[in-house]
Amino acid sequence: MDIEMLISTMNQTNYNLIKDMNIKNRAVVINQVTRSELSPPEKLDNEMLRFISVYEKGLSKSRNNAIENSTNDIGIISDDDLYYYDDVADRIKTAYQKNQEADVIIFCYDADGRHKKIFGKKAKKLGYLGTMKVSSVQITFKIKSIKENGIRFNELFGAGSSHYQCGEENIFLFECLKKGLKIYFEPISILSINDNDESTWFNGFNDKLLFDRGAIFTAMSNRFYHFFIWQFAIRKYKLYRHQISFIKAIRNMYKGHRDYLNIRN
Repeated sequence: MDIEMLISTMNQTNYNLIKDMNIKNRAVVINQVTRSELSPPEKLDNEMLRFISVYEKGLSKSRNNAIENSTNDIGIISDDDLYYYDDVADRIKTAYQKNQEADVIIFCYDADGRHKKIFGKKAKKLGYLGTMKVSSVQITFKIKSIKENGIRFNELFGAGSSHYQCGEENIFLFECLKKGLKIYFEPISILSINDNDESTWFNGFNDKLLFDRGAIFTAMSNRFYHFFIWQFAIRKYKLYRHQISFIKAIRNMYKGHRDYLNIRN
């Protein structure tokens, strides 16, 4: 069983991120170049590294490109600001050997010395509600399961998209569950991240974030989007009440719902 890092990055002019991220196994790097004055590295394809520079934009598009170019057994969704532990391959392989029916395994990460994203202290199977808490850097999967089921990231969502700026990982995991794939959680950290890094999309609970949430919930489930919208509005009320009213928050999410349906159809 071999693992492969599926790394999304932008505007790289060399291969230094492999060392910076402590990558010691096979990796596919999709380097999106958006500035015409940059000279990206030429395409590199060897036993350990497939480095592909493309003139395009969009995180989900980058992730899909990495999946298409993956060739190993286990793929790890990765960004260029992560640092992987020396024994990351062993930790991941052990988890898949333990959970042989798993198609997707969600791991933990450490941020500023703190353990993050624990769904309890024991390994467990995750369903739809559990996957709503997952961040992209926690996701690993059997590449064969993803490819054979035609599962990809929705390119209308994610950083760099011209439509909705987040939520692509949750839509992806919902699609996995809809296709019958099994998702497990392992309370093991595989990487560290600087949690103080400024988000590329979060600017508070403004109209745009709530609009996008409505679209995300609809893409996740056109059957249960009402429930997702109302639970989000209620659960997050204390965080946004000084910026926007409860009624307006609901309205913005339903606007996002209608917008996504119009684009999709």
